[in-house]
Amino acid sequence: MRASRNLPSRDADTMLDPRVIDPRQELVDYSGMDDAEIAQIVKVLSGLRRWREAEQALSLESRSHMRLNETDMKALRFLVVSKNQGVVVTPGSLAEHLNISTASTTKLLDRLATAGHIERSPHPTDRRALRITITQSTHEQVRESVGRTHALRFDVAARLSPPEREVVIRFLNDLSSTGAEPEATS
Repeated sequence: MRASRNLPSRDADTMLDPRVIDPRQELVDYSGMDDAEIAQIVKVLSGLRRWREAEQALSLESRSHMRLNETDMKALRFLVVSKNQGVVVTPGSLAEHLNISTASTTKLLDRLATAGHIERSPHPTDRRALRITITQSTHEQVRESVGRTHALRFDVAARLSPPEREVVIRFLNDLSSTGAEPEATS
């Protein structure tokens, strides 16, 4: 390791810089990289951190506004997609999608129904089953919050060229396969 490395200021990016968090290179070998290359990698990790923070803030804002927890929001997103595709949702299919027990599904559906987010009705072809649908007002709320943000993110990805998208896809898949978030060492 070179002693003359210029360290960045003490900001959020510093917590991602291996020269600061791993100066003895016990976890990260950056010996073959110059300062500019390390700084660029830190910028990538910083961008990921900012995106994750923005995603968490949006999720919290949507859940707080609608007074829901994360599983409730996942259920509503599933109901929106199913509605858009013309797929009938049953308590069992929802439990399977969310990977929760039938008891937890019943509690979730009771909460969502009490709050006016869903309706239960007889299944159109199976008289033993129930059909779960999202109410129109909740569908519009989800569309305006989560849907609008997704549309903006789609536009950002669409501005990339096909080869750039392939690089991003490979990068994110590789990052996902590490089993840890990028800042887990900070």
